[in-house]
Amino acid sequence: MKQKYTLIQKEESMATILCITFSGGFQDAYSYFARGKVFANAQTGNIVLMASHFFDLDFFGGMKYLVPLLFFALGVFTAEQIEGNHKEHRSIHWRQMVLLAEVVLLFASGFLSQDWNLLVNSMISFACAIQVQAFRKWNGNAYASTMCIGNLRSGMANLSAYLRTHEKKTLHSAAYYFEVIFIFFLGAGIGYIAVAQFGLHAIWFSSLILLAATTCMWNLNTK
Repeated sequence: MKQKYTLIQKEESMATILCITFSGGFQDAYSYFARGKVFANAQTGNIVLMASHFFDLDFFGGMKYLVPLLFFALGVFTAEQIEGNHKEHRSIHWRQMVLLAEVVLLFASGFLSQDWNLLVNSMISFACAIQVQAFRKWNGNAYASTMCIGNLRSGMANLSAYLRTHEKKTLHSAAYYFEVIFIFFLGAGIGYIAVAQFGLHAIWFSSLILLAATTCMWNLNTK
């Protein structure tokens, strides 16, 4: 009797979440330290820097923050469109489509020189946006894989709730958030070191990590 193989997507598996969170920290470090001190993920920081340039009447300087911000917004829109149009796709999960698109964008950006920093930062911001829109939960908890402020807020809120109620569920949720923050921290730190060692090509490591995340989403079962 033949064995039947089924492929099951596991978008919330620990391996997938850890890979994309590590990559999120790595991408922010890369865009900031290798591509002209622009944040790929922290759009609040970009808005502050953009405002400082615009109010100094340095409109050209402000554009290097405005364009990635607009591409981040476009990335969220694109990810929602992919979900809406391909959510019932059977052969590949729509989140895997998002990750593969991100892999291609990041890999391509590693070939571009410093003269193309505005384009590269826009590509990375777009990639970060489709990722953060596609992966919004882990073990039932809302979270962000490309930024820390919301995770820190949720982690401390759950820790506070645990100290009041002693419910193990809230303690576990707090631990999830702090784990995600730590993985992002590792990604950012290793991204900083990678930029120092490999320069503009360092972003290729992020592509490999996301490719691993895509693979982790497949679970081969036998029946």
